[in-house]
Amino acid sequence: MSNEAPIIQFAGVNKWYGEFHVLRDIDLAVAPGERIVICGPSGSGKSTLIRCINRLEEHQQGRVVVDGIELGDDVKAIEAVRLKVGMVFQQFNLFPHLTVLENLTLAPMWVSKVPKREAEERAMQQLTRVQISEQALKYPLQLSGGQQQRVAIARALCLTPKIMLFDEPTSALDPEMINEVLDVIVELAGQGMTMLCVTHEMGFARSVADRVIFMDQGQIVEQNTPAEFFGNPQRERTRDFLSKILTQ
Repeated sequence: MSNEAPIIQFAGVNKWYGEFHVLRDIDLAVAPGERIVICGPSGSGKSTLIRCINRLEEHQQGRVVVDGIELGDDVKAIEAVRLKVGMVFQQFNLFPHLTVLENLTLAPMWVSKVPKREAEERAMQQLTRVQISEQALKYPLQLSGGQQQRVAIARALCLTPKIMLFDEPTSALDPEMINEVLDVIVELAGQGMTMLCVTHEMGFARSVADRVIFMDQGQIVEQNTPAEFFGNPQRERTRDFLSKILTQ
């Protein structure tokens, strides 16, 4: 961990959906450039946690600070954070009536007021980065699931974020397409961007993560380096989870 201030800080964060306590007393500091994989059973709060980072979910107690900006009800602060944070979801969320290139230029042109030519140049750079530039003029439904998810990653990169969030980015893909998407994320991870990835792909966690976080019932139960997390889990709940997921 560096001596720099955390780029993401959760302090005593709690969140409820009605009666359901989905996040419980979350304390977490993420260093700039750190790569974190978050795992845990369904309903453990993993996706909610990362969605609090760009205020797609509101927390009710505690503090969430992203790159020096505290997230509360201030719309300008939320907008400022969202310009720094790219997000890739399970579903690709591409506009089917727009070409791949048009999907990528939309936000830079409308949100960041980037001129069309510059937006298209940036889009082509990112499509090249995710190894799919030859598909620029196709429509999403002409692409495979793996290709669509790579387009979604390129789209997030077009806003030149400091932080990338991945919410189970391979869970909607056929098995043979999972690696092509993970390979792209591995490539990005090698370029020093701060990344948080919710995933069940434990081989990916071993190879890419600086830190693996295990969540259960809205709490961070255990966190460690991949070598320690997989080789020497400290908690019974972690061991139980790993015994199920690693034998699949």
